[in-house]
Amino acid sequence: MKHIQPFQVFPIIPEPLSFLDTLSRNLWWSWQNDAKELYKRIDPKLWEKSEQNPIVFLTNTPKERLEELAVDGSFLAHQKRIRDNFVISVLQKLDKPDSPFQHNDNIAYFSMEFGIHECIPLFAGGLGVLAGDHLKAASDLMLPMTGVGLLYKHGYFRQFLSQDGMQQEEYPETDLYKIPVEKALDLSGKSLYVTVNGPNGNIRARVWKLSIGRIPLYLLDTNLPDNPPEIRDITANLYPANQNKRLAQEVLLGIGGMRALAGMGIFPSVVHLNEGHSTFAGIERIAQIISKHNVDYKTALEIVPRSTVFTTHTPVIAGHDVFPAEIVKPYLESYKEELETSEKEILSLGKPAWKDSEGQFSMFILGLRMAQYCNGVSELHGSVARKMWSHVWPGKPVDEIPISHITNGVHVPSWISYEISLLLDRYLGTGWNKHPWDPAIMNRIDGIYDEELWHVHEMNRTRLIRKCRELMIKQYEKRNTPKMIMNDVESVLDQDALTIVFARRFATYKRSHLLFMDPERLESILTSKTHPVQIIFAGKAHPKDQEGKDLIKFVIRFAQKPELRHHLIFLENYDINTARILVQGADVWLNTPRRPFEACGTSGMKAAINGGLNVGILDGWWCEGYSEERGWRIGKGEEYFDSEYQDNVESQALYNVLTDEVIPCFYDKKSNNYSQVWLSKMKESMKMAMQNFCSHVMVSNYTKHCYVSSAENNRNLLLNSAAEARAHSLQRERLRSLWKLIRIEPPKRKDQGPFRVGDTVNVSTEVFLGEIIPEEVDVQVYYGRIHSVDSVTDGKSEGMIVEENLGNGCYIYSCAITCSDTGRFGLTARVIPKGDDWIKNTQDFLTWA
Repeated sequence: MKHIQPFQVFPIIPEPLSFLDTLSRNLWWSWQNDAKELYKRIDPKLWEKSEQNPIVFLTNTPKERLEELAVDGSFLAHQKRIRDNFVISVLQKLDKPDSPFQHNDNIAYFSMEFGIHECIPLFAGGLGVLAGDHLKAASDLMLPMTGVGLLYKHGYFRQFLSQDGMQQEEYPETDLYKIPVEKALDLSGKSLYVTVNGPNGNIRARVWKLSIGRIPLYLLDTNLPDNPPEIRDITANLYPANQNKRLAQEVLLGIGGMRALAGMGIFPSVVHLNEGHSTFAGIERIAQIISKHNVDYKTALEIVPRSTVFTTHTPVIAGHDVFPAEIVKPYLESYKEELETSEKEILSLGKPAWKDSEGQFSMFILGLRMAQYCNGVSELHGSVARKMWSHVWPGKPVDEIPISHITNGVHVPSWISYEISLLLDRYLGTGWNKHPWDPAIMNRIDGIYDEELWHVHEMNRTRLIRKCRELMIKQYEKRNTPKMIMNDVESVLDQDALTIVFARRFATYKRSHLLFMDPERLESILTSKTHPVQIIFAGKAHPKDQEGKDLIKFVIRFAQKPELRHHLIFLENYDINTARILVQGADVWLNTPRRPFEACGTSGMKAAINGGLNVGILDGWWCEGYSEERGWRIGKGEEYFDSEYQDNVESQALYNVLTDEVIPCFYDKKSNNYSQVWLSKMKESMKMAMQNFCSHVMVSNYTKHCYVSSAENNRNLLLNSAAEARAHSLQRERLRSLWKLIRIEPPKRKDQGPFRVGDTVNVSTEVFLGEIIPEEVDVQVYYGRIHSVDSVTDGKSEGMIVEENLGNGCYIYSCAITCSDTGRFGLTARVIPKGDDWIKNTQDFLTWA
């Protein structure tokens, strides 16, 4: 059938309850416990049956029930309380006199996926959930942010398991009428569409709007009746395996996303690229700046990177998209004229720096060349990323590679249990969740009575076990399981046993197999009569990852042993709802990645804010979060060359931690029905996670270290017809033409030593700058402990000054460095350009003695 005209019929909602419909259209409700309780109050069973989707829920609520509530004073008072909060939190005009942003500033946050709530299927895993938490925190903090993503027809897959434990995938179609999207409008008030050039004709997409509190999230959708099937299919699935389709998605996200913003009159002062998928946005932004501000390509190249933030989320090289340059060319064809530059010049922006990279186009490299502010997502990951990408800056010390870190955080109101939240309201005050990083507030957790905290935690664990039983019954019913086994399934898990959760993506480096390397020892741990333990597994493997699927299959088969059926289970279709229940009810959150491949990991943070204790490898965020007062570590952060040996060592370390420390601590109940040491660790874990690893802290760090300076750069560089940017461009061209002539002699020490702590070492060197003048460069002594004959560690630099002008572009530079520590040190000298970080980190502008 063709030319079908869609329309939607909404339920009649009595006028006194009209706010219920307004509330359902903004996902602000998803992180407001009071709002969710309001819907639940109408009909708790229907609320659960509707999968906590208020649009579906209101559609199915009987008219008589709504009319009854329309005259219920208690319900209307509850609704008014939420409406008043909604007005203040969402609708009230931004007017923060202390805001570092100006009224027209806007931060555009691009991501391939957004995990806001389980009823919005726009996410695959941690990257998307992190992006969703980012937008929620930005709304809470009243930042001028706009999200940009894609609207998927099928989204990521739903997982179900065959009888033998093999993962199967299904892709249910997203029903747009069950999610609160509305058509985005252009400046004339018409539905907004964008067009991007493709290899087989134009790619046309409709733009939708999703409201996340104060933050609008714009989503591009190619599933239009007028598009040919291959174009409609571009936004069919998240992360398609087909390389051409994946490239088309990333072009649409980056280029189409920027055009969608322009169509609404939004020209962001800051662009934040969440992973490399969206980095084509930088090329389109260059074109927009050229057109809007009448500058040339090289001048625009000075503006865009200085106001762009690029976050990388994985140290796994396969996680970074690289495409053949030949299939990228058609998408960039039109830019030759728009940018007035060559195809080769444009493609060079994404040309990898590694050997044998001819003919390749790297989205990560494009991101690096489009952003002054680059960061990993934990302290360790920042270090790993600097080593991983050091080849892009040959000759630069690894410690100076311009990739910093901002550790991820989780949105506390979205993940904390209702019961824990109510408990904290009583002890911390009702506004605590607006300032979870404040130690003056969080330290009040110490004053919570142990009995109360333990009682609430047991309620959460009980709910977890009840939900697990419900999910297991559904799983086994679909497989037509014999009644005898179904009877067992209905009573899996024990209300009082130590409950360990391992829930995450089933990739090999996550090492779910570590627990099973000594099956007999694991069985003895699980089936102890005095100190029983139970483990809940959940997670998806990528559809193309056979090794990951085999790991799931192994867990399923192990769990099918009759003696273990009550102690070890695997939950299908791990999603936000399942994750929420798991993190709220777990006693222990287990994480066993192969260091250093876990960039951050945020699920353990979510467990911690609910009082769960982490047991994990010192990788990702746990390197920063761990202390013996709040959890346990597996190993001491060692890294190995032999992965098989590493697995053997760390699996034994895991068993030892469980049997020698975790289990005895949990069951050390003495006269109480809880362990006081365990309760103490729970409180420390909660304080640690909320103060240091909440998304409000994360977004505040992005604001402080990236967004404010990016917005200032954007404003300043565009002032006076982009005068400053034009000056940067001219200076760069001058340095590029003259830099290769620079020579610097090995530095000479005026004092030969020996030296003692506190002594100074006077150093000088002769530098030939040619036509470059001293005001254009920094000459530095670089020194540190000798690591090998040609490198130093923990290097430091000390600026040198001109001591003598020898004429003809030759200068003597000198300085003195202080001996602050004992040991064997080495020094050399170098020349770098003067200026901001973007010019200082230019690949070719570095000359060593």
